[in-house]
Parts: sequence; C-alpha cells; structure tokens
Amino acid sequence: MAKSKPVALPTLDAVDLGAFLARADRVLAQLEAFLPPAAPATEWESHAFRWRRRGSRGWLEPVRHIARIGMDDLQHIDRQKQIIDRNTAQFLANRPANNVLMTGARGTGKSSLVKAMLAQYADEGLRLIEVDKSDLCDLQEIVEAVAQRPERFIVFCDDLSFEEGEADYKALKSVLDGSIAAATNNVLIYATSNRRHLMPEYMNENLSAKHQTDGEIHPGETVEEKISLSERFGLWLSFYPFKQDDYLDIVAHWLEELGCDADSIAAARMEALQWTLERGSRSGRVAWQFAKDWAARHGGAGVTALPVRGEASVDDKASRKAAKKAAKDLGSTPPEKRPMIADYGAASDESDL
Repeated sequence: MAKSKPVALPTLDAVDLGAFLARADRVLAQLEAFLPPAAPATEWESHAFRWRRRGSRGWLEPVRHIARIGMDDLQHIDRQKQIIDRNTAQFLANRPANNVLMTGARGTGKSSLVKAMLAQYADEGLRLIEVDKSDLCDLQEIVEAVAQRPERFIVFCDDLSFEEGEADYKALKSVLDGSIAAATNNVLIYATSNRRHLMPEYMNENLSAKHQTDGEIHPGETVEEKISLSERFGLWLSFYPFKQDDYLDIVAHWLEELGCDADSIAAARMEALQWTLERGSRSGRVAWQFAKDWAARHGGAGVTALPVRGEASVDDKASRKAAKKAAKDLGSTPPEKRPMIADYGAASDESDL
C-alpha cells in the first residue's frame, strides 16, 4: 500500500504575520467598546459608600454628599436611640455587638437613626455601606472587600422586605448567621423595614393541620423558614406612630433649626395640625416637611435653607432661647385648649427586644 504524502501547511512570512496581528488588534479594540469598564479603586477616605454593580463587576462608590443628622434632631425615640448608640459604641470598641433590625411606623426615624450614628462616630472610624435589596446576593463579596480594613463598617439595608418567590433573602440569612465562613468582626448589618416579619405570611399557612392533596407535607416548616430571617438579627427595635404632642414638639424643633423666631413657631401650631390631617400621618418626616414649607412662607429673612449648626452670636442665642420657649409651649398647650384632632395610633415606650 502506497504511503500518502504529508500535507504541506501554509506558512506565514513576516509580512503576512504583521498584517494578521494588526487586524487582530483592530478587532480587539472594537470588542473593548462592548466590555464594561474596570471597577474604580475604592476611595477609602470616604465615610459612606453605595454598592454598585455593572455586569459581573461590583465596587464601593463613595457618597459625595452625606445627609448630616444629629442625635438631637431625633425626637421622642429616646429608648431606641440609647440602645442603638450603645450597640454601635460596643462595635467601635471591638466588643461584641449585634446586627439590628428596626421596624415600625413610617417616617419615625429608623433610617435617620442610622445616619445619625455615622455623623456621631465617623471620626472614630465608623463607615456606612448602603446596599439595595437587589444587591443582597453580593453581601459576601462586600464583606470580603472590607474584611482587612481597619475601619468598622455598617452595611445599611433600608426599607427591607421580600415578596413571594424572591430568593435574595437567603444571601442575607447566610451573612447574618449560617455561613461556613466566620463572620468578620468589622462588619454589622443595620436594616429597616415597615414590617417585622420580612417575608410575607398568609392565613392559610396557619392551617398546618389541614393538608391539601397538592400542598406541602410539612407546611409548618415553610412558616419557620419565613420567620427565621428576622430572628437572625440580634436586636429588634420597634418604632411607633407619634402622639399629637410629640409631633408638635418635632415641628417646633425643626422650625427653630430653620431659623424661625418665637412668634413664627407659636403661630405654626394650628396649620401644623391641619397638615397632618391632609397627609393622614403624624411622623417626624411629615413634621420636617411641614417645617420647611412653613419656614419658607412665614419665617422671614432669618430663615435658612438647611438646619443651622455651629456657634451663634449673642443676639442669635437670645433669639434661640425665646424660640425654645415657644417650642416648649407649642407642645404643652393644655388639652382643653387644643382643637380635637384624630389620633392615628397610640405611641408606646415598649420595644420588642
């Protein structure tokens, strides 16, 4: 049998090779336009960050303008302030501290309390990372990114809740407690929600003794799965709707901070109550919104765009002293002299810890 001759392979001379490489470079340059840009280097000198993701890359984006809220700005939530302040101080001192879930009425200071912690402790090394619910699957990546840093990080999840079928809560459960990896000692999770049980629950889930032919064999375990997420937070802080006097105190506080004088603060009372009726809510957020509106319309030349902070002149101090008296009077008018305003919910001093 005759042997077949070897097939001669085409060869590239130097000219052909150079042309091929040049063409390959042009193709790669065109492909680069479709690739996501490289993640920017983290600016660790920033005090607050947002977690961002583009394609398969995530990074910590610095927050350029941070909302500055002082602890004194948060009125009538003294017990909640005391507990979260103590927990945060323990965290900064490298002592045991708990993840925190803050639940309850909207606009009562849950998110503002987290921001106030940053304002109070940023100089001591506290940092804040805001994470959207859609990015909770990246929590392990976030924790690993900051694990070797000397700062102390609070991962902040605002307005947290999950609907039926969403699976992102499993990543949160794993980071809170349950992963094979040990939790780092420089990360805590502070979350807020309008409901304590973060997963939806249905009436038919309580009927665990009744089984449908197409239902689960152990329906009670489904309920336990939904409740277990909230239980992995070491501290639960409950926030309640404000009473009328509490709301008026907060209005007076913000009017004073915005530069209104005593007469303007005293005159605002009736309209502040009408404002709550129109909004159907009596909260710190509503009080702040009313104060901005009133101050802009009635406050006069001394009104500032943002709350005034810092050392005041002698005249300013005297004016503020009078304003504080008016603020006190605004919330302490005898009941028989107050207009009847519907109560949208009783406040409570009890916290479910």
